[in-house]
Amino acid sequence: MTRWGPRPMLSKAFYKAHSLGNDYLIFEEGSEWIATPDKVLEICNRNHGVGADGIVVLLGELQKSLPQLRMFNPDGSEFERSGNGLRILAAYLYQEDRVSDAPFEVTVGGDLVSMTVHDVQDGIYDISAEMGQAKVGPDSVGLNSSSLDGSGRILGPNGSRLHAIPVSVGNPHLVVFVSEVSNTLLESLGPFLATHSDLSNGANVQLVGPLSGNRFEAAIWERGVGPTSASGTSACAVAVAAVWSGRINPGAIMVDTIGGSLEVHVNAELEVVLRGPVTEVYTGTLT
Repeated sequence: MTRWGPRPMLSKAFYKAHSLGNDYLIFEEGSEWIATPDKVLEICNRNHGVGADGIVVLLGELQKSLPQLRMFNPDGSEFERSGNGLRILAAYLYQEDRVSDAPFEVTVGGDLVSMTVHDVQDGIYDISAEMGQAKVGPDSVGLNSSSLDGSGRILGPNGSRLHAIPVSVGNPHLVVFVSEVSNTLLESLGPFLATHSDLSNGANVQLVGPLSGNRFEAAIWERGVGPTSASGTSACAVAVAAVWSGRINPGAIMVDTIGGSLEVHVNAELEVVLRGPVTEVYTGTLT
């Protein structure tokens, strides 16, 4: 038994879609294979399996009469939530005629998330997800506050100190504002911070460039994944950190990644709504 409970048994049928290149597989609970770490790793592998940045499982048992989800990283580990994974699940439910264009709720990690399918054209969906109220600070991400110096900086590579803003959007993030975003810097800081010894369960990492209008450029290193073209909760964390630190006023914020742009609306109470495209790829069945 893990902190997540026993691994679910699933159907072999799947649905694949992506948001700005960040792709997920949707499986429903069934009786054909067990989502063990090794099996999840194999199926998400882009050479030996279907290939994906993760798996979203739609459980057969409802929670409070609502669809209940579990999510798995491509390294086989389980995690709290994915903003893009949630919106891909919404596209799946919509094309299966299980939801309409009215707002609907699902449960993930014990939390309620409301989503809306605003439009769909040629297999491309416009979907928003109300991600709830974000939290900021060491305790929100399981970061040992005693590891921070007097200026709130965390230990970085080679003994350096970094001002990383801890943000929880239902899962943990460390947001680092930098003068210039680069792959070299991401390769150095991403894996170090994602598995930092002072974190209780790791974190997703975002390197964020200076503000331009209402836009921020971001590079993302996801816990259990590595560098990704886009990430819904990472975009939310960037916007929350920017508002919380006074870099931008509450409102609509665009987060640009190598995959494209996601819109994040953050209010003064740090309540977050994520909106962006979801593109269908294909459906299939494992052999």
